[in-house]
Amino acid sequence: MQAFRKFLPMFDRVLVERLAAETVTKGGIMIPEKSQAKVLQATVLAVGPGSTNKDGKVTPVCVNVGDKVLLPEYGGTKVILDDKDYFLFRDGDILGKYVE
Repeated sequence: MQAFRKFLPMFDRVLVERLAAETVTKGGIMIPEKSQAKVLQATVLAVGPGSTNKDGKVTPVCVNVGDKVLLPEYGGTKVILDDKDYFLFRDGDILGKYVE
């Protein structure tokens, strides 16, 4: 069983897995690790139920499991599950989602 399936984010948190960085150019040239661009795209793996407003009603998150999203360059909390890196972001920190 995949580790992230055992993890449920709280409130308006979203668990994502960043897409892999490009290690080879289209021409076949290897890119050194220091020169690789930071990956800002990710796939949503789990979402919390949402945040509670001052009236006590739950406001659901804006993304769903499986969505491809654009992340800010900095931020998020690194979570290691079964030796694999995932990241937690607040729903409001996610910059956008890709529509297919």
